[in-house]
Amino acid sequence: MPRTTPPRPLDVEAVFPALAAHRRTTTRLHPRHGTPHARESSVAGPLLWPADEAWPVCTVVHPKGTGHRLSDVRLRRRILKDARGREYTEDEQRLLDGLTRGNHVPDLHDDAPSPMLAVAQLYAREVPDLAGPEGHDLLQVFWCPFEVHGDDRTIDVVLKWRRSADVGAVLTPQPEPPVAGRAECVPTTCVVHPEQVVEHEYLGLLGEALQEAIAEWEEGLLDEEEDEDASHPPKRYATYEEYEAATASAGEPEEVDYMSDLSIAPGWKVGGFASWHLTDPAPVDCAVCDAAMPPLLTVAAGEYDGASRSWLPIEDRDAGHDPHVITPSDVYLGRGLMRVHTCPADPGHPHRLSFQ
Repeated sequence: MPRTTPPRPLDVEAVFPALAAHRRTTTRLHPRHGTPHARESSVAGPLLWPADEAWPVCTVVHPKGTGHRLSDVRLRRRILKDARGREYTEDEQRLLDGLTRGNHVPDLHDDAPSPMLAVAQLYAREVPDLAGPEGHDLLQVFWCPFEVHGDDRTIDVVLKWRRSADVGAVLTPQPEPPVAGRAECVPTTCVVHPEQVVEHEYLGLLGEALQEAIAEWEEGLLDEEEDEDASHPPKRYATYEEYEAATASAGEPEEVDYMSDLSIAPGWKVGGFASWHLTDPAPVDCAVCDAAMPPLLTVAAGEYDGASRSWLPIEDRDAGHDPHVITPSDVYLGRGLMRVHTCPADPGHPHRLSFQ
């Protein structure tokens, strides 16, 4: 089933024509649990990987056998999914109690090569904002699921671009590390539902005059809401149940602000703009040619948060707080969001990561 982002609450370029110069498309991936195959885009699905090509490995020296077994991570998620809305059975509780972090593969030495974990596979025919080397139509993303790499002590990401038509026999079974540093570094297998939408630049990176105009406009909206509330005294309810029924039927509030509703889409996506909602904007420039590097891939903990519910797809509006809709990939990096940036001048230049 496709996923459809609702129209924005208003045409922000009609209110601020200058924003037309600060627009960009992005492809929201909308991952949902499923069983993809190697010739489809996916999160953590099987890759179109040639049978005669070496699989990427992590060669950095760090603990590789201590952490969470991938099999345990997946078992726990299956149990939680099956038991949603009811109590655990005795067998389920016993299995959960037996899942522990520990030295599960003591023979795996810290300096031994360990397979990278397949994270995503994206085809240009399905993801229109995928921009890579000329003639390459497939991106495959891996990472080492231990946050111990580099000065920032995070995961190590590997990108592989290829021409899908050149792949003959596909490698099966496909390698993976037996252990991850955290369960949240292991994505759950998902099909994706790519959808291209329009974004507008992060507020703090717009010109000062445009920022001030948007701030004044938002203040005016708040004043209008306060005036509307003042003209309608609060209604009294005989019981709490009556209050609940009245507020439920009232629907969602119609508050609109630039950052939450009109700027940058949440969730897994390709292309678009970077949000700097937890830190000041920071330049992400190519180490080779100094070109500004836009985000290629954004990996997010959830499809939306409390401030961005207007981005929730129409097809998921009745899902409530279903974690398989709100946090489908089960990944949580940084403080909920990681971006992979690539060089627009040459995608072969080293990529960079940023976190929020």
